[in-house]
Amino acid sequence: MPNSIEFQINGLSELKLIAEQLLEKYGTNSVWAFEGQMGAGKTTLIQEVLRAMGIEDLEGSPTYSLVNEYISETGRPVFHFDLYRIENQEEAFNIGIEEMIYGEGLSLIEWPEIVKELLPMDTIWFKLSILEAGQTRLLSVQI
Repeated sequence: MPNSIEFQINGLSELKLIAEQLLEKYGTNSVWAFEGQMGAGKTTLIQEVLRAMGIEDLEGSPTYSLVNEYISETGRPVFHFDLYRIENQEEAFNIGIEEMIYGEGLSLIEWPEIVKELLPMDTIWFKLSILEAGQTRLLSVQI
């Protein structure tokens, strides 16, 4: 059974520290998959991870472009995918997902369900859930 860790997020002010902790613990893994309902905070969390990597010029969610590419302050390529709009794996192949997820960079994937079979065995799975009152989130990390 996989190991899992949970973080309760009580506000946006906590995301910077959580992003730094995630990078410290899982930064050597090449693929992070983010699940959660619309509005759970996947993009917001990913943007904090990108900032923690020294990336300041963020382009927002790649909802229409499907992938944004960045270079971290260490020179490592970082790919932020939003696969909400794709309908099948062939569309993912068409944007070159295999080259990116199996390359030397870090791939941060929102809505990864459609490409789950393509992802490496050591993918880190993040699930964001909205708790009562709508302001608090639960982040479950499964390794």
